[in-house]
Amino acid sequence: MIKYLFQLFLSLLFFISCTQKPTGPSIISVKGNQFYRDGKPYIFMGANYWQGMNLGSPGEGGNRERLKRELDQMQKTGITNLRILALSEGPDGSPYRVLPAVQDEPGVLKEELLQGLDFLLDEMRKRDMTAIVVLNNFWPWSGGMAQYLKWNGADSIPYPPPHPNGTWDGYQKFTAGFYASEKSVEQNKAAIKKIIDRKNSISQVQYKEDPTIMAWELCNEPRGIDKVEIFNEWIDNTAGYIKSLDPKHLVTTGAEGYTPSVESAGTDFIKMHDGKNIDYTTAHIWIQNWGWYDPQRHDSTYAGAKEKMLAYLNRHAAESKKLGKPFVLEEFGIMKDEGDFEPTATTRNRDTYYQAVFEGVWSLLQKGEASGVNFWAWGGEGRPKIPGTMWQKGDPLTGDPPHEPQGWYSVYNIDSATHKVVADYSQMFKNFKKP
Repeated sequence: MIKYLFQLFLSLLFFISCTQKPTGPSIISVKGNQFYRDGKPYIFMGANYWQGMNLGSPGEGGNRERLKRELDQMQKTGITNLRILALSEGPDGSPYRVLPAVQDEPGVLKEELLQGLDFLLDEMRKRDMTAIVVLNNFWPWSGGMAQYLKWNGADSIPYPPPHPNGTWDGYQKFTAGFYASEKSVEQNKAAIKKIIDRKNSISQVQYKEDPTIMAWELCNEPRGIDKVEIFNEWIDNTAGYIKSLDPKHLVTTGAEGYTPSVESAGTDFIKMHDGKNIDYTTAHIWIQNWGWYDPQRHDSTYAGAKEKMLAYLNRHAAESKKLGKPFVLEEFGIMKDEGDFEPTATTRNRDTYYQAVFEGVWSLLQKGEASGVNFWAWGGEGRPKIPGTMWQKGDPLTGDPPHEPQGWYSVYNIDSATHKVVADYSQMFKNFKKP
């Protein structure tokens, strides 16, 4: 009897050990207007790294050794969070977008690209990094909403500049038609489901159980334009759908906030973020794109641009506080000195600006009004074939998306002065103790 009980005891121990979940960090959660992980406030220094999935692919466009080297350097620099792309839309040959894309037709996802996402997430896990995973795009550089409309009957996409005779207004009004296209919305939901339900082919962990993933993001910079009401309904409905698939992970919008063109853009920060399934708020700041700053007239335009940047940052942090939700500045950037696109150009003005932004976030963090920041963007070892021109299929991937001049905002592996600014503030964030 004693021998039998002992064998039973050993069997029970074996069963428990086999059924226990692996130990490790928990999935990030929200309490009030702060992120928490393993019972402690979670504050991060992050970068945008949309090209990580493509670099991780074992097929066309992939370069896993480069990816690992870049992740190592980002980790050394103190970067703990990456905003990454998980869905992109082709087909091959389409202009102004990263190729190869995940989908060349609705619902058919390329396994090689998904394996690239698996590899990226697994390598991030090894370095204790977390990911904000973007699931759609208002802009054409990954296909996004405009491509769904093309798949569902639109004659053509009215691409914005630099396309000949293209206009931003025409493109935005066209793309906002996505929210009213039931078929387009459902196709995007179907693709989202395939991502969320996926099991990582390397770690064998389901995405919906993976603590490396911090949040699902509905879209990169969604705008309502002339369909504001249905746009806000789309935010709430899509966020609810994601929560129905994965109630554990956070969900956010990817929105810019009250842009200077807020009335025509249809981007009401409160309405975009007040839904019960939106866990935290986002804002983006672009001082050159919005006409506040001219890199070739730095001395006369920088002071005013910095003042506007801080006002924009503080306004959105205050609005987020009213909502009782964490706030993240997930995009900002600036050119190298004198607007030079060359990878070897000096970075004094950029380093000064990065410091100003991080100092603004640091001030908010101390008041409990910010939780993270992602600069745009990590270019790493990528170099444009011809600086200042558009990306073409087969070119090295940088931090600048294909519809923008290559070298515009990329932070390269050789930009040591910028790395130091990032590392200094990352250390401050890491050492911060909430009062």
